[in-house]
Amino acid sequence: MYIRFGDWLFRPGRASTVGVLLVLPFLLALGFWQLDRARQKAQLQEAFAERFQQPPVALQEIDASDPANRYRRVSVIGCYDSRHQFLLDNQVHDSQPGYHVLTPLHPREGTAILINRGWLPLGTSRQALPDIMIREESVAVTGWLGQPANPGLRWGEATGGNQTWPRILPYVTYQELAELLGYSLQPAMILLDPESPAGYGRDWQPRFGGSGPERHRGYAVQWFALAAALIMLYVAANTERFPRPKSL
Repeated sequence: MYIRFGDWLFRPGRASTVGVLLVLPFLLALGFWQLDRARQKAQLQEAFAERFQQPPVALQEIDASDPANRYRRVSVIGCYDSRHQFLLDNQVHDSQPGYHVLTPLHPREGTAILINRGWLPLGTSRQALPDIMIREESVAVTGWLGQPANPGLRWGEATGGNQTWPRILPYVTYQELAELLGYSLQPAMILLDPESPAGYGRDWQPRFGGSGPERHRGYAVQWFALAAALIMLYVAANTERFPRPKSL
């Protein structure tokens, strides 16, 4: 098969055609996937901005596991489990490594839920853990429903390698933490209001594990550019100038 354009002849080879048909859909799929990820994260940013200033609702009145309630402002009364707290590792603030302090709260009604009490800087080593003790008394907690920014690749056990408390966690899986604690946990956490006492650094913003919608759009442009380059190389490699007959 060939196509002629004036003095040029496009005659693709079978091997190059098969290669393009295999690779091109893959590149386009990656580009559209990145665009979809950008759309999802933009929606989360909009939801955060919309719900940040809303008055709180009682936690027991909504389904904390429903993604539609993410960043919903909530309030709950309960007691902290000070003896069983977690330090979520690899949390960076202003280019400084540290932890997020996660403390289980037992509400007066319903299932326990993790409270993210904010960010603490890493000490001299991970063996020198910060003092995060808190009084186990009835408290009113206000904040926003959220999810931790977990890594894309999960290495090691979710419950951490250390056997002492507080436990250092590489990432959060609610079921495994519930088994460790010996009681159920809701599959969400509350980001403690910056005005509430007994917390640490709390500059809450949607972080998405370090990549926002702009970065995903940039990745999409790169994948689409590779797809376009593949097509141009395919055409260039299989096109030749058609020789004109010599005039007598």
